[in-house]
Amino acid sequence: MKPLKSVFLMLFLTFCLQGQSQILLSLIFGDKLNSDGLEFGLEGGFNFSDINTLEANRRLASLNLGFYFDFRLKNQWNIYTGVLVKARLGDDRLSENDLAFLGITPKQENGDYTQRISYFVVPVLLKYNFKNRIYLEAGPQFGLMYDAFVEFNADNSSTETRIRDFNKDNINKIDTGLTIGTGYKLRATDGMTIGIKYYHGLTNVYKNVSGTNNNSIFLKLNIPIGANKAKKSKDKSEGVTK
Repeated sequence: MKPLKSVFLMLFLTFCLQGQSQILLSLIFGDKLNSDGLEFGLEGGFNFSDINTLEANRRLASLNLGFYFDFRLKNQWNIYTGVLVKARLGDDRLSENDLAFLGITPKQENGDYTQRISYFVVPVLLKYNFKNRIYLEAGPQFGLMYDAFVEFNADNSSTETRIRDFNKDNINKIDTGLTIGTGYKLRATDGMTIGIKYYHGLTNVYKNVSGTNNNSIFLKLNIPIGANKAKKSKDKSEGVTK
């Protein structure tokens, strides 16, 4: 039960603290959480997202940062979960029709408009590990929205303008959908993992507006924290010498 208690404690603390504190807590508790049945670590990467029905000309590119828990089951099956504490979805270079839909009055000067929505992202994925260190994963993903705004950016020769119109009240608090992905473990044991996954939202982003679903491609890097230290401590306690 101790590992599960540590997991719930970590989830609670991360929701309460900012990303910098999250990294510190991960480094402190990493070796306590890693075991034969659980790999714990940091997840970081990029995602490229858009929202159905918007006419935006470019996907929104954003950095992600969080932590993960990879629970080992039997016969090469795992359950993968965690929290992306810093994750943004949305759309970039909104059109005039998009601005009218969002109730934004265009500014006089030339510039770009971006819808940015910040979520706590929680995947719950069933994962299968092949013997060649490639894996496949699929399952539901949940998002808790905590901030949202349409940002106007203009960069002229002499001045730079940035204006934010906050619209979180028009956006549904909970986002749910399905994720499918694949990746590769760089080393057989205690190594980093690179991966790519696709998320398709099933709930509306905007309140009372059907068809406005999130879509995103995530590129990720998983870094185990404290796995080697935990293994050495176990070997020492069992009297294993190398």
